[in-house]
Amino acid sequence: MMHLGKRLLLAGVLSCVAAPIVRADTPAAPVNGVFDVHAFGAKGDGQTLDTEAIDKAIAAASAAGGGTVRLTAGTYPTTTVHLQSNVTLEIAAGATLLAATPGNGVAYDAPEDNPTAGQYQDFGHTHWRNSLIWGENLHDVAIVGTGRIWGRGLVKDETKQSGDGNKAIALKLCRNVTLRDFTIAHGGWFGILATGVDNLTISGLRIDTNRDGMDIDACRVVHVSDCTVNSPHDDGICLKSSYGLGFNRGTENVTITNCVVSGYEEGSVLDGTFSRAHDGGTGRIKFGTESNGGFKNITVSNCVFSYCHGLALEEVDGGSLEDVSISNLTMRDIVNAPIFVRLGGRQRAPAGTPMGTVRRVSISHITVYNAAATSSVIVAGVPGAPVQDLSLSDIRIWYKGGGTAAQATRTPPEDVAGYPEPNRFGVLPAYGVYLRHVQGITVDGLQTHTQTPDQRPALVLDDVSGARFTGLDAEHAASIPIFSLKSVTGLQLRDVQGLPDSRQDHPADGHL
Repeated sequence: MMHLGKRLLLAGVLSCVAAPIVRADTPAAPVNGVFDVHAFGAKGDGQTLDTEAIDKAIAAASAAGGGTVRLTAGTYPTTTVHLQSNVTLEIAAGATLLAATPGNGVAYDAPEDNPTAGQYQDFGHTHWRNSLIWGENLHDVAIVGTGRIWGRGLVKDETKQSGDGNKAIALKLCRNVTLRDFTIAHGGWFGILATGVDNLTISGLRIDTNRDGMDIDACRVVHVSDCTVNSPHDDGICLKSSYGLGFNRGTENVTITNCVVSGYEEGSVLDGTFSRAHDGGTGRIKFGTESNGGFKNITVSNCVFSYCHGLALEEVDGGSLEDVSISNLTMRDIVNAPIFVRLGGRQRAPAGTPMGTVRRVSISHITVYNAAATSSVIVAGVPGAPVQDLSLSDIRIWYKGGGTAAQATRTPPEDVAGYPEPNRFGVLPAYGVYLRHVQGITVDGLQTHTQTPDQRPALVLDDVSGARFTGLDAEHAASIPIFSLKSVTGLQLRDVQGLPDSRQDHPADGHL
């Protein structure tokens, strides 16, 4: 990140020359509802701590009934900034809101008490106030502008000492929120953590960060669009429904569209180098892992995955993941399962919480090139609790290939209570699609290919009922079966290349 620091330091020096010097105790009147932070004592010189001035400007705008607080070109070191209702924080072109390094009297707000901390969700999902910017129980609030938030002084995990901050933006129990057009660099544990936020719009952001790009947790009516998120060490766009609020609250009525997620070296998307200094980062769009409240009525469309993990839908803490439609995704250089649908029994939830459900999920029009050889598409429930009513259609995947005959005989661990990740299954016995504990699945127009010969079947079905395959084209060597079956009932094949149309109503094991 040294290249980024040099640019921001230069911006701070230049802004010091141009910024007006105004006494903080004699702020100028707002112009057309705009409150310039310089009028409240901000320097924007890259050296002076501007927290108090920014907070004063926000308070003045709120007291006036609302308005825009503007940071003009310059670099504004600050600790915790406190949002208020009816106020827009504008980080204008050339402006950088810089997370100051704690210590020597510089400190972020302390994390608030939370009785569920450490019980049902990660530390980060139980605290909001130890952040660069936070707001709670607010309405009609926005952060906009083409400037930058640089979390240089934020830590990337739970706070290690008093005064640390670990999130760029944290919002709790707010409504009517807009985040638009700015950049987040090095955002800490979360670039954005929104919990219990309704009517949330996130549009046009560029996030290049060291942990999660954005976590949308227990939120309703959310629109994420036209965002670029590079997060090599954690998830890019992540929907969650944790127990952090102290009660179950689902994430519902969400659209994610026209976004790019990736796992390049941190900082290299913003500077345009797209460095591959490692073997591909996490990146990805994911539902979970925190999933107490469930996910309902969600669409993901027209998105690109590059040099990262694949799509992940995970319901493991007792909620219901249902009525989800995902379409028009392209993926390239995917380092684990291109598609991962997991119903598990981790049950990190209050005692007595029943097993969750995954049902009525549609995934269509997906193109994947250069997917990892070790992990196929995975759809997995648990014994007695299958994934239900899943549709996969018009999917084309090119895998690296190279799997062995020994790998084809593996039975992956159930790992019912484990953390839901594809790598927990180990190398899959299918190179293309692995289905286990699934009830009611339609696969239409699936093509699977390998770049090098693979000794595993294209598809493995284990404890699957009501599976229908239409228009399947699965590349395979002449001596290798297309399907490996174990406890499969109600299998229907139509227009499957290399196999006759058929229907099997009785339990079946073996190979096709």
